[in-house]
Amino acid sequence: MFAHEEVVIRAGVRTGLPIIIAVHSTVLGPAGGGCRVSHYADWRDGLTDALRLSQAMTDKCAIAGLDAGGGKTVVALPEGYTFTAESRREMLHDVGDVVHSMRGRYSTAPDVGTGPEDMAVIKERTPHVFCTPAELGGSGDSSPATATGVMAALAAVCACLDKGAALKTAPLKGRRVGVLGLGHVGSHLVRRLAAEGANIFAADVDQARRQLAGEVGATWLTPDELVEAELDILVPAAMGGLLTKELVPRLRCAAVAGPANNQITSPEVARLLHERGILWAPDDIVSAGGAIYAHSVELRHLPVQEANARVAEIAERLGEVLDLAEQDGVSPYFTVRELTRTRLGR
Repeated sequence: MFAHEEVVIRAGVRTGLPIIIAVHSTVLGPAGGGCRVSHYADWRDGLTDALRLSQAMTDKCAIAGLDAGGGKTVVALPEGYTFTAESRREMLHDVGDVVHSMRGRYSTAPDVGTGPEDMAVIKERTPHVFCTPAELGGSGDSSPATATGVMAALAAVCACLDKGAALKTAPLKGRRVGVLGLGHVGSHLVRRLAAEGANIFAADVDQARRQLAGEVGATWLTPDELVEAELDILVPAAMGGLLTKELVPRLRCAAVAGPANNQITSPEVARLLHERGILWAPDDIVSAGGAIYAHSVELRHLPVQEANARVAEIAERLGEVLDLAEQDGVSPYFTVRELTRTRLGR
């Protein structure tokens, strides 16, 4: 059964590039989701990404208590395609036109391959856009808020790992934490983890990011070495699909909690993690900080301090889900799916 409400696929009138917008659900409110600009071997792989990520956005908004649904934009670039300054601007205008044609059912925001300045260009064609620079009335870069939410989630994970022990004022101090991916969010995370006294291990496919690891005193590993390292918490902060049935037996961490979307590739993987006693924090909750912040500032017009307070509530929300999962003797994967279905009235 097709799960999405609407999928739009158009060739950009200026660039001819495939622009895909998937609206998964508007049950709770107009759909929102990032604009991903990335290379694909086939444009249909971009369609698969849009379908998967828009559904994840519905779940994220539902479990975060937001009055919004899930959507996604994907611009599927052919392998080897490069932009000029002019062609990139044209691509963003193409995106803006397709978003505007949806008449407010969907709004876009930054994602892999885009940022606040790109949203400002898209806004030249449509008002249905989030996270433009603050000077243009938007909430700006969502990465710091996402990182704030991840840090709150990590505190909740530590509390769960230390069940029965007194709550620590510095729960991450001395913990062996591995961050996989030092991009927009991951770079904020390693700096904050260093400030909290964590024992950091870091990896990224981009060797240029090794310099940041050195600056924060992190031990640099390859991605394969990191996922097999003995850690308290593995923090996936890159692309999704990390946790597979082939990888889970190789993990040597006590918990997995990070902002990468769609980490678990199948329910079977969730069961394998649970059977191995590895605590998994649902990425729908862990990664929601940016969405909560933008929603609070741009739609509810809340002060920044109150918006940040709502992001910090991720710790309490995740703690409740982990407690429910433990009571039921199941992976949090299934607990969060049930809570999401309940809120969506399914």
